Amino acid sequence: MFEYAERSDGSVVISRHGRAVTTLRGGRAAQFLAEVADDPQAVMARWTGNYKRGNERLAREHPRNRGGAR
Repeated sequence: MFEYAERSDGSVVISRHGRAVTTLRGGRAAQFLAEVADDPQAVMARWTGNYKRGNERLAREHPRNRGGAR
């Protein structure tokens, strides 16, 4: 899903499905690298802003997503 690459200038590029999502430089890159060892996918999702937004429960209740007969 997410991948990251550390560049020689110290910046970090986070990509998803082969496309660059964000580039971190300086202190933010160092902080990211310190955090990424724990749970890489969750950390990268949080740093890119692509994480659960709290609307999943509402989407589950939508008639289109309930399943069964309609």
